[in-house]
Amino acid sequence: MSDLQREVTDLESKSATAARLFDIRRIIGGLFVVYGIIVTIAGISPSDADLDKAQGVNINLWTGLGMLALGLFFLGWMWLRPTVPPTPADEELSQ
Repeated sequence: MSDLQREVTDLESKSATAARLFDIRRIIGGLFVVYGIIVTIAGISPSDADLDKAQGVNINLWTGLGMLALGLFFLGWMWLRPTVPPTPADEELSQ
């Protein structure tokens, strides 16, 4: 294998790693999980004033659990269907 082919192979593997690293599903899912944990913790022991504002519904708990579910959905989606970087053949066809 020539040095040029080795460099191309190395760059392709780095490109695939970068594509997975900056996948928007990772960012959105991670943020929703972090904020969901924070809001769920705030909703575990609500004050009477908070419950009165929301007409008896523990809105922080339900919103936090919903955010956790959505964040885990995005992270699961990313894990089950990872991003495939475009191949050089695909780029030639689109030009």
